Amino acid sequence: MSTKNKLDAIFTSDLRHLMLVSYIVLGNNAVTNRYIEHRYQMPVHAWSTLFAIVMFPGIRAKEIKHLFPRPQNTISRAVSLLEARGLVKHQTSPTDGREKRLFATPAGEDLLAEIRAVSVQRQEELFAPLTDKERETFFALARKIANGSELLASGAMPAKQAPGKEPNRP
Repeated sequence: MSTKNKLDAIFTSDLRHLMLVSYIVLGNNAVTNRYIEHRYQMPVHAWSTLFAIVMFPGIRAKEIKHLFPRPQNTISRAVSLLEARGLVKHQTSPTDGREKRLFATPAGEDLLAEIRAVSVQRQEELFAPLTDKERETFFALARKIANGSELLASGAMPAKQAPGKEPNRP
């Protein structure tokens, strides 16, 4: 069976929606991550963290995990990497001495501008099969899913489950 036939079988299965979303995300990540890791020696969680810091100067590390759902220790490692490379810096909050705010350095802003420029090109490649109207429809539907309450929580796949207990079944 050819790869195309196998994908067609997956995309017509009872899990077609999840598998298609996974295929698109993982396919894009394979291209994007490979490029950024090779070109900048930076894992995806580091450049997305840099993106958040440039977009929201003064953001706290714990806030980034709400923008890019990753474990806090992954975000902390990304911040450490960016700081070690002189791309971001911490500043103590003027209202709470325990709170550290993150800011991009000029080098961090320049690097992100370079990554953003190539990412815009990648975005155009990825969405090339869609018309402008289809892109907007896709975006609206994807935003609806992203804004839904079930993206980061699941009754079918609870985060913590008692040993030996079966998950909820429909």
